[in-house]
Amino acid sequence: MEQRNRMVAGGNLLQAHTWKGLLESSGISVELKGEALLGGIGELPVDLQNVELWVPEEQYEQAKTNLAALDTDSPKWQCVQCHETNEGSFELCWHCSSERSESHN
Repeated sequence: MEQRNRMVAGGNLLQAHTWKGLLESSGISVELKGEALLGGIGELPVDLQNVELWVPEEQYEQAKTNLAALDTDSPKWQCVQCHETNEGSFELCWHCSSERSESHN
């Protein structure tokens, strides 16, 4: 039987599927566990309310590196149109939907 390691656990199903897709697009086999238990939130103990990503042991280091690359913080930027401050991950201003302008960060 193939040995697997748990990568991450959390209650955010959307994020778990995003990470799963990213890893699979890199050729890493991913298994989600606990997904079906999220319907029991409030009824089940907190430690059972996690979605876990499991990867083969031989792909663990590569998977860890791929997920760590997502953990970079981009600097905030100011919109040229409305001067609102936006998170670094935003490509459009959250307030007026103007495109990000690199020259005015």
